[in-house]
Amino acid sequence: MSSDEIDPAYAGPGQAPEQTGGLDDRAPVKRGDAREDDERLNLTDPKAIRALAHPVRWALLEALGHAGTLTATQASEMLGESPANCAFHLRTLAKYGFVEEAGGGRGRERPWRRSYYSMSWTAHQDDDPQASQAAEALDQVWLDRSLARARRGMSSTARWPKGLENSLGGSTRMLYLTPEETDELFTELRDTFDRLTGSRRFKERKDPKLRPAGAIPVDIVLLGYPVLDLPPVPGGDGDGETDDGADLDGLAAAN
Repeated sequence: MSSDEIDPAYAGPGQAPEQTGGLDDRAPVKRGDAREDDERLNLTDPKAIRALAHPVRWALLEALGHAGTLTATQASEMLGESPANCAFHLRTLAKYGFVEEAGGGRGRERPWRRSYYSMSWTAHQDDDPQASQAAEALDQVWLDRSLARARRGMSSTARWPKGLENSLGGSTRMLYLTPEETDELFTELRDTFDRLTGSRRFKERKDPKLRPAGAIPVDIVLLGYPVLDLPPVPGGDGDGETDDGADLDGLAAAN
């Protein structure tokens, strides 16, 4: 699967392989690669991935992306969690390098900020079953939050800010593609997505003070996936196999 690129910090599963790499020196525990050009993390360490696969921690990263910096008390007010719970999860995120202290705190109140711009991960790691399992758990958290937010937004168009009535919406199309065609098409879509949404003009706006008047949060989600639950075509062999012999039921079970 492939990020957010969504908040928190434009995250999501399954980025291009050339984004993989070594250890970001800022992270106290291995989490993957941080590219200097856009501070993008490619998560590879099972412990770091598993630590992130928690709804409250993901919500904290989203809240930090919206507010810029937050103390545990401020985060608790945004999320409806206790300050102690938020402080615990912020410390866990800091342990794995996802957040860092922003400085300027008073007394025991420590402001936190995200330490990256975007992130990616993949569940297809044949040489590391633990990383694959952890990534699948993170996929679930990512999808649950992304699709729930999309459902709320797309089913409440009457509440959209004025001027967005004809600017946003959805589009879907089922295609019949070979693996090679799928890779070519989705790579081009993802490259265009990254080019348009990852421009410096928008990246700078992670700082709330640099957001222009009237700017509102808008989720732009890119999804692509094989359809695994279609019934067999009438008159076909009915055995659930594709033309090349791939067993769709087997594929569904494997994923």
